[in-house]
Amino acid sequence: MSPCTKVCQIDQRTKLCLGCYRTLDEIAAWGAMRPDEREKVMEDLDRRRSDREAS
Repeated sequence: MSPCTKVCQIDQRTKLCLGCYRTLDEIAAWGAMRPDEREKVMEDLDRRRSDREAS
């Protein structure tokens, strides 16, 4: 399952998508990632969102 929220806008400061909080490289590679790689990215998304909201 993809974390995409269909809000595709890249924050120029953090280089993260403002919808799903993935990097452009992660978005591009998502379809080819192994399940464990996807899980690692998914585990990091909440922290990225919190960090952005705190700044």
